Amino acid sequence: MIEVLVALAILAIVLGVLVKGLTQNARNAAYLRDRTLAHWVAANTAAQIQLSADWPALGTEQGKTMMAGQAWYWTTRIVATDDPDLRRMEVEVRFDDAQSRILETLISHVGKPPDSAR
Repeated sequence: MIEVLVALAILAIVLGVLVKGLTQNARNAAYLRDRTLAHWVAANTAAQIQLSADWPALGTEQGKTMMAGQAWYWTTRIVATDDPDLRRMEVEVRFDDAQSRILETLISHVGKPPDSAR
């Protein structure tokens, strides 16, 4: 009888650890999916700015992009650099526009198009 109780106790502990591990694995998979999609949104937003014929204005801009059935909110920040022909671009991506946790930050630079005025 004692052996059965010990076996049940061991089984309960093992099952508890297994369930905890599976739950953590599912959370990690969802987190990695969200980070990957947020990176794609940031990369697409940066590419649109870099490929634009216009020299991006200094300042901050916000927008929303749909990807994988989810709304993603981004903020771009264009900052001057020491080089007058180069601007720093930061793209932050979140789940909502209420300044929730940043999922991805992409930093890049944009060169001045050859025919742009300063």
